[in-house]
Amino acid sequence: MHNDGLMYQVFIFLVAAVISVPIAKRLGLGSVLGYLIAGAAIGPFALGLVGQDIESIMHFAEFGVVMMLFLVGLELQPSLLWKMRLPILGLGGMQVALTTGTFMAMGIFFGFPWQTALAVSLILALSSTAIVLQSLNEKGLMSTEAGQSSFAVLLFQDIAVIPMMAILPLLALQSGNEAVLVGNGEHGATLVGWQQGLLVLTVVSAIILCGHFLIRPLFNIIAGTRMREIFTATALLLVVGIALLMELVGLSAALGTFIAGVVLADNEYRHELEAEIEPFKGLLLGLFFISVGASIDFALLAEKPLMIFGMVGLLVAVKFIVLILLAKLFKLESSQQWTFTFGLAQGGEFGFVLFALASQQQILSGTIIDPLVVVVALSMAFTPVLMMINEKLVQPLFNKLNDVSQEADVIDDGVTQVIVAGFGRFGQIVERSLSLNGYSTTVLEHDVGQLKLRRKFGHKVFYGDASRQELLHAAGAETAKVLVIALADHDKAVDIIHICQKHYPQLKLYVRARGRIQAHELHKLGVDGFIRDTLHSALHMSEQVMNSLGRHAYDSHRAIRTFRKYDEQHLLDMIHLDGEEKSYISSVQKNKAELEKVLQSDFYDKDQLEDKGWAGGVVNRQRQ
Repeated sequence: MHNDGLMYQVFIFLVAAVISVPIAKRLGLGSVLGYLIAGAAIGPFALGLVGQDIESIMHFAEFGVVMMLFLVGLELQPSLLWKMRLPILGLGGMQVALTTGTFMAMGIFFGFPWQTALAVSLILALSSTAIVLQSLNEKGLMSTEAGQSSFAVLLFQDIAVIPMMAILPLLALQSGNEAVLVGNGEHGATLVGWQQGLLVLTVVSAIILCGHFLIRPLFNIIAGTRMREIFTATALLLVVGIALLMELVGLSAALGTFIAGVVLADNEYRHELEAEIEPFKGLLLGLFFISVGASIDFALLAEKPLMIFGMVGLLVAVKFIVLILLAKLFKLESSQQWTFTFGLAQGGEFGFVLFALASQQQILSGTIIDPLVVVVALSMAFTPVLMMINEKLVQPLFNKLNDVSQEADVIDDGVTQVIVAGFGRFGQIVERSLSLNGYSTTVLEHDVGQLKLRRKFGHKVFYGDASRQELLHAAGAETAKVLVIALADHDKAVDIIHICQKHYPQLKLYVRARGRIQAHELHKLGVDGFIRDTLHSALHMSEQVMNSLGRHAYDSHRAIRTFRKYDEQHLLDMIHLDGEEKSYISSVQKNKAELEKVLQSDFYDKDQLEDKGWAGGVVNRQRQ
């Protein structure tokens, strides 16, 4: 068996991923850092379990980035791009311009030619779309202000690669007529810098035109075959074909597929394309991260550790300063500024592509490129660590400072009937339904971001932590009749319950429960009522689905009422089994069988047509 064979290397990559990623996830490091550590361990500069030709592995792994950017492009409908034009052009454009200008000034100061300084600065201005989007998605931060701002910057950077690749050939230190090989072998051609720049625009224009006028008819034909595997093959053919076309003319494959994705964003087959490409993207993107880790030249790092780590620190520091200034300039919410800054303070995967182009066209020498490749790879590897520092250290500290800087509001609502603790989606519905029916309410919210957002919509919300007894007193807990605890944080809700039972025993407590386990605990605490926050909405949808399938509306409603009645009774019956796993599972199975028997039986008594789904009473309804 040859240890350098493809199957052996695939086996090593898979083993490294299967071992390292779960461990990294369990330690809270995230999957991206797990992949990078795995690559560093098996790479040619560490254990040497994969071949020395890491460039060929990286070239293959870049298809993960290719597919990711194709999917990113599919999400960018023209309407979304127009809506995000200000953050994309403003925040993204200023980030690239300021970072490039800063690094270029530093390069010229240290004596490099301006062409070299500009080429390096353009490359270092980029951040890692793959790592940042993966990390933000894993942590559920894409919908936040920091996530949207990061996406806008990354989107501008991805688009900016097009002019960068057109500019780089013009920066060659040789004669302006230096020819560049485009294509492969005997079919290749030589082009000077300006010709390749023109070729970039021509190919991009061709992709846009073909996407608009040829792809839709092609997919209409393929969809007509009703064969999913052919649709999958066509989706892969589209991505791989565009990638090969871009490489044939010496351009970035990832860039071409990104443009193709944007062109197809309004195509009716967009969702099918996403579904077919997604599995391949996930696997190849993991391979890309492993390849980045494997590309770290530990020999060079061991030879010049101070220089390498100093350059990594300088890269992160410059980007950090630029990003935090822009975050403040664009008035991001204070805590979001740090997430935005820590997330983007690294080099990007397009840097490897641009370094290869710069080397091919003799824009940069190997003595410059080799250490910079290590610097960019290390900065990417440190990104999950930086985001973890922000999450574990900076954000909690910032929240404490917020609590100190903002005292609880003075509550001037007078006598109130109902206090609502928590004004998220659940609390809003409760408060609106009560106030619109004439009941006086006082709302407490501890999340500063949520507070500001709700006040923009005209809601009267008071800042404060409802688990503080003095705040409940100020809110009128001594005279109020009901406290609705609508918090998603179950532990915080339990703290509030204990305080109220001790100091305000007259308050009726109605509490939001996240699930059955939390409902068991609330029942044991003796609250007046609890609602599982997804139960009724899910049951309501089930009723609509039954109706859509042709069931009589009354039968659907009765079946759902019966289900709810039995489910709520079973929940109470099983409270004493909490913690006894075998008995609990057995009881669940028994209750399920009982409920199934009830729902599938004939509900109607032959004489009275009694409806057992309702709390009581007889429904006189003729059989259908």
